[in-house]
Amino acid sequence: MYQYRQILLHMRQGETDRRIAKDGLIGRKKAGIVRRIADAEGWLDPANPLPDDKVLGQKFLSQSVKKSTISSVAPFAEEVKTWVENGVQASTIWEHLCRVKGFCGSYSSVRRFVQKIQPPDHSPTMILDFKPGEAAQVDFGSGPLIENSDTGKIERTCFFIMTLAHSRHAYAEVVTNQRIPTWLECHRRAFEYFGGVPAKIIIDNLKAGILRACLYEPEVQRSYEAFAEGYDFIISPCPPRDPEKKGRVESGVKYVKNSFMPLRSFRSVADANRQLREWLETTAGQRIHGSTGKKPLEVFFAAEKQFLKPLPTNPPELVEWGKSQIYRNNHALFEKNWYSAPYTLIGKSVWVRAGIRTVQLFHNDEMVAVHPQCFGHGEHQTVTDHLSPDCRAFAERPPEWCIEQAGEVGICCLEVIERLLSHPRLDCLRSAQRILRFQETHGKERLEAACEQALVCDSVRVTTIKTILKNMAQDGEKISPPVFEEAYQGAGRFVRIHDWSSLKKGEEQ
Repeated sequence: MYQYRQILLHMRQGETDRRIAKDGLIGRKKAGIVRRIADAEGWLDPANPLPDDKVLGQKFLSQSVKKSTISSVAPFAEEVKTWVENGVQASTIWEHLCRVKGFCGSYSSVRRFVQKIQPPDHSPTMILDFKPGEAAQVDFGSGPLIENSDTGKIERTCFFIMTLAHSRHAYAEVVTNQRIPTWLECHRRAFEYFGGVPAKIIIDNLKAGILRACLYEPEVQRSYEAFAEGYDFIISPCPPRDPEKKGRVESGVKYVKNSFMPLRSFRSVADANRQLREWLETTAGQRIHGSTGKKPLEVFFAAEKQFLKPLPTNPPELVEWGKSQIYRNNHALFEKNWYSAPYTLIGKSVWVRAGIRTVQLFHNDEMVAVHPQCFGHGEHQTVTDHLSPDCRAFAERPPEWCIEQAGEVGICCLEVIERLLSHPRLDCLRSAQRILRFQETHGKERLEAACEQALVCDSVRVTTIKTILKNMAQDGEKISPPVFEEAYQGAGRFVRIHDWSSLKKGEEQ
């Protein structure tokens, strides 16, 4: 009503609708409506007093009622209300309506409809104050698209930003991922940039820092906890879905995206970081901050830097911890690579500690394996002693070993093994290994005799040699068979012969 009263005063002074519109009080069309009503009521005569606000409201507000329109989302109102109550976002609702319901309206219509349903948030908050060096807030934000100089492909990047809560001085870096090693390395470089460590780091619930988000008992990533212990700071995760607790770095992310990114080109990630470092020191650090009214760099050097904890003399090793299990292949899978462990741990859980160059496996707080780290995909590190006896035997007994062992047994055994390994269609390595293992229970002499008899039978099969050795054991005699060419003429290939002397006597008779 105050605005209508001012318009009437200008009209009573003889100003035109065009002039009133030019002054920004009201549009010309609306001014014409007000003038007609005021003229009919006699309010334009300076001699007549202006009515009170109640009368003005009755006359003008009735004329300004807009025609109501029906939202295009109205046919789906009940469903949309249910989805909103269940926490479904407006963008997801719009996509579902377009895909399933044949909705042709815009996303803005859905957003306006959802805003009418959702009650305004009037929950009380408080302003958080931080002492110098008390805390820093950390967050990631989406970065520019940069071409990879090695592959030539366009990569998505993100900003890592750490903002000191007192001075608002910030460290920022462009990275290509948010994995645990990147997360830890960015922290280390930020501490070195500040020349000290804040007492507390306020973070979001990303997986590199928090494994399980919880309001009261969050589960911290073991790698990040060990890193915090080395640099002596406290981890303070925000409550789930409550980013307002680190609003200073949230604002910092928006500032970097809106002030640094536009109208810049980046040849590589290194070039982007070079430009970003220069921008932090010349622009971001020297601006007058909207909340403090001071330059962040000046406040940092004057009032905060001396309160930061000193950097450790021996920086802790950046290690990554992860949980895995020992699979049937005697290996644990970590970062898409395989590392062996004793076969007795198959099916059990282990902790994997990945350092800069080595990977260690722990079971019940006891280190069970150490390997050089693999940096590719699908690679494996295997210690032969970790394998089961059968697997180890197969791995340690290649064809060359079999031929060497057969030569020590005898000429016939060597010929059997060579014939097996030279099979044109079948891999007979296991057969050769099995035959050589017979010497463990029967001795080299009997194995050589059995191989000689098998060659006479023109058979180098494992079952043949096994049967011959079994028959020899049943006879309980040490057999040294003679040359069989004459004795075996006309006989079956696998005839069981126990008494070679009786066979000779029969031939003489």
